[in-house]
Amino acid sequence: MLVHPQFDPVAIHIGSFGIHWYGLMYLTAFLAFFALGKLQIQHRKWHGWTLPMLDDALFLGALGVVLGGRLGFILFYQPAHYLANPLDILKVWQGGMSFHGGFLGVLVAMWFFSRKYKLKWLRIMDFVAPLVPLGLGAGRMGNFINGELWGRTTDVPWGMIFQHAGDLPRHPSQLYQFALEGIVLFGVLWWFSKKQRPVGAISAVFLIGYGAGRFIVEFAREPDSYLGLLSLGLSMGQWLSLPMILAGIWMWVQAYKQKFA
Repeated sequence: MLVHPQFDPVAIHIGSFGIHWYGLMYLTAFLAFFALGKLQIQHRKWHGWTLPMLDDALFLGALGVVLGGRLGFILFYQPAHYLANPLDILKVWQGGMSFHGGFLGVLVAMWFFSRKYKLKWLRIMDFVAPLVPLGLGAGRMGNFINGELWGRTTDVPWGMIFQHAGDLPRHPSQLYQFALEGIVLFGVLWWFSKKQRPVGAISAVFLIGYGAGRFIVEFAREPDSYLGLLSLGLSMGQWLSLPMILAGIWMWVQAYKQKFA
């Protein structure tokens, strides 16, 4: 049985000011996006991107992640609370971000990007998809450092006791998500995108890969206390991931029929 190290959530103390680990994970995600995007521009010429375009995509994408992630959490997870306490919407330092909301925010942001550069939206998403997973992994590592979003109780040898989750060992589900959503998904997408693929195929792999990985890990993750399990015994995360998987399968079929060319 393992015990969570109970890291200080503040990574750097500067007087009364502190830089939180979770903020550093967001910074890591954006830096990874830029570094990988620069590699793609240098070595995968068929994309037709430039560094100024990458700068714009990073700015708009970051805006989409933050606004979409916050709004998604409010709408998907605690709408009644925020309707009753609207000022709490601004209290982002208390946490409360949704991947699926952030994902929708990025889709909207890249639509604006496509309008600016007069490019196909799906071609943009094919470029962006491989740049995202390492950032997702960084976010999950932030969850682990903060000792939040722990897993369900378990008797596996690597079960871990989390300070605020009682005395029973639990799955370190944040690390499962770090591995699947971050490392594995990145490896698959980076390898798959090394060659030119039909328009929409890379985006399809992202949707299927993330959706399936999230759906599986949710069986080990403790459901949100304010929601519990929903119909058919599935969590909100699983219900939000199912449309991603189905959309990804449909996009894969359409891509290889050259429907998006």
